[in-house]
Amino acid sequence: MFSDKANSIFKEAINNYKVLNSVNQPFTNIYSKDEDLIGHLLYRKCWIDTVQWAYEDIIRDPNIDPVAALELKRKIDASNQDRTDTVEYIDSYFLEKYRDANIQPGAKVNSESPAWAIDRLSILALKIYHMQLETIRDDASEAHKAACQKKLNVLMEQRKDLSSAIDDLLEDIATGKKYMKVYKQMKMYNDDELNPVLRGKK
Repeated sequence: MFSDKANSIFKEAINNYKVLNSVNQPFTNIYSKDEDLIGHLLYRKCWIDTVQWAYEDIIRDPNIDPVAALELKRKIDASNQDRTDTVEYIDSYFLEKYRDANIQPGAKVNSESPAWAIDRLSILALKIYHMQLETIRDDASEAHKAACQKKLNVLMEQRKDLSSAIDDLLEDIATGKKYMKVYKQMKMYNDDELNPVLRGKK
């Protein structure tokens, strides 16, 4: 199933990032774009999410230097754009993969494209990774670890349900029961012409 591959790659990306555990480490995609395009895109997607998770932790430091915080905010903005672009590349992959699907009469468009569901699956992998760490923290109380274990159980169930929903959606698209219709994310705040503040600075 597709979700098995995605979840495996997300785990790989997180574990590989955690070897150095630094937002400044270089990124190397272990999946060839030519040999496994979707693997390449999934690995990149989760790596972006993993770095951004770390950014979000750092910027919440109450003692962070304001200048450093502003610089980090710019990095988070750039990361968000990179994340959105990568999601759209994943949807482009599926549009091409299923372009010859025989659309059945009465087929409907899904409320969410496959890639945006996969985006949530990648974030869920990070939640599971970090919540699992909380269940084994040496400096945490037993009550804390027990509470985090309950949350982890819910996250694991959520991943199972979301994985199944993604596999079902892809099967429905492949068999023409549903069809893809993708809208590009028209973010206005990054655009020099659409953001009135940036436009005024030109």
